[in-house]
Amino acid sequence: MKSHYDIVIVGGGMVGASLACALLPSADALDLDIAVVEAFPMPPAGALEYQPSYDARATALAYGSRTIYELMGVWDTLRQHLSPIEHIHVSDRGRFGATRLHAEDEQVTALGYVVENHWLGRVLLDRLQQPDATRVDFICPAEVTQIDPGQTQMNLQIQQDDESHAVSAELVVMADGGRSELRERMGIGYQQTEYGQHAVVANVSPDRPHGGVAYERFTDSGPMALLPLEDEGGRARCGLVWTVPDDQIEDVLALDDAAFLARLQDRFGYRAGAFVHVGSRQAYPLKLSLADEQVRAGLAVLGNAAHALHPIAGQGYNLALRGVVALADRLIQARKEGVLLGDLGVLQAFYEQQRYDQQRTIGLSDQVMKLFSNSNPLLSAGRDLGLQLLDICPPAKTLFARGAMGLDIPAPNLK
Repeated sequence: MKSHYDIVIVGGGMVGASLACALLPSADALDLDIAVVEAFPMPPAGALEYQPSYDARATALAYGSRTIYELMGVWDTLRQHLSPIEHIHVSDRGRFGATRLHAEDEQVTALGYVVENHWLGRVLLDRLQQPDATRVDFICPAEVTQIDPGQTQMNLQIQQDDESHAVSAELVVMADGGRSELRERMGIGYQQTEYGQHAVVANVSPDRPHGGVAYERFTDSGPMALLPLEDEGGRARCGLVWTVPDDQIEDVLALDDAAFLARLQDRFGYRAGAFVHVGSRQAYPLKLSLADEQVRAGLAVLGNAAHALHPIAGQGYNLALRGVVALADRLIQARKEGVLLGDLGVLQAFYEQQRYDQQRTIGLSDQVMKLFSNSNPLLSAGRDLGLQLLDICPPAKTLFARGAMGLDIPAPNLK
């Protein structure tokens, strides 16, 4: 551990590791020293065990996120274990409204991709442990216990192996998740909206191949998503995200496998076939949260520590990843111009760039969730008509698809 770094990233999860990967190609040329402080031990390079910071869930990567990971140099490895989304089917349970998107119609190889979090985490960490990644230090298992701002740097206390170490940095990036204790210690408040729902996540197997189809199914109790995963042992697998009202979550989690599959089949229907197998189930409460501050002099907040949204459209991680590369671009440019990385003007420019993207993405997911969870007959008829009109209007469908793929956002440079 050095006494000074240019950038200290707090949190070595998917967002923190992605930021380190985004900065790595420029680190030598710009003389950047980067530290990643992570609470869990890092597995050795190439290890099959996955990092405990990554849960068992899968992540939907927009097509635009592929471009980002290509620039980071990890896409060729990442693509070895992911599933392309070639078709998207959006429907309203028990009603006529439906919209279908196809990669071929949009002239792309895939509308997006589904990757299991443990594989994405393993690929990112492995990249940062390669011989050419000497400008990145992992400090783990460790915890940042204190941050004090100075005139031109941030002063940190890092606890590791029962010892406290003083470290300074031009910039501290907090990417330690939605339950960030450090965010609270820094006095950064946040606005939070409870949806009164939990997301049940599990891997399920239908009795037929998924065909690269991702389903978004709206029901009277909340949306459901079924995402194509890589087959395992000849068995088709899909990632399930099932929105369940808070007052029903205990009952759903108490179901045995057969009863769970029967309940799922009743709610989802047979569009994907008959469900024949389910793995372990996890659940987490659904909330919309937004930090009151995302930048200060010498400090930036990324990922779930900055914003967390409903998983209805699978945009949460893609929004965070766009924030990662936007910050990396700003920091690279600042370094070239000889400006301090923690300069408030640099960080405010980054935030202003991201604010529109955040407002649009968060607002859309919030409004769509409320619209499709409402059983009012007039709203139901209106949203079904909207889905049908979207399905038969190619220009509108292309506009919608490009937004979902993240292609309406300027591509990052990272140079």
